[in-house]
Amino acid sequence: MEHQVNFFSETNFVLEREQDYAEWIVAAVKSENKLTGEINYIFCDDEYLHNINLQYLDHDTLTDIISFDNTVGDTLHGDIYISIERIRENAGEFGVDFNEELKRVMIHGVLHFCGYKDKTERDKELMRRKEEEKMKMFHVEQ
Repeated sequence: MEHQVNFFSETNFVLEREQDYAEWIVAAVKSENKLTGEINYIFCDDEYLHNINLQYLDHDTLTDIISFDNTVGDTLHGDIYISIERIRENAGEFGVDFNEELKRVMIHGVLHFCGYKDKTERDKELMRRKEEEKMKMFHVEQ
């Protein structure tokens, strides 16, 4: 089956080196013994994501990511909405590079599709460890 990682933007953000990101996502999914179906990343702003949060989740809050999981068995499918505004702000707050924070959030959505949760402290710790592990898999050819 053809795996597909797609990137869309509802804002002026452009993800550079899309192919590198797509290959990384596929490798990360494979490392969890899952298959990549169709995973769509939609980059947007706070307002766009806030509207989705209100409309679909009934949450009146700003967030950096909302993922809609359509996974079937071990084949991951879903839509991952990411607020570039939140990523920029959080990166500054956490004192990390924008691209680093973006990768963390991108892999966070996929890890949810893999079955990882982040509601309890214990689950959050495991999620963080998995994020770190997967982020180390990102290779950029210089």
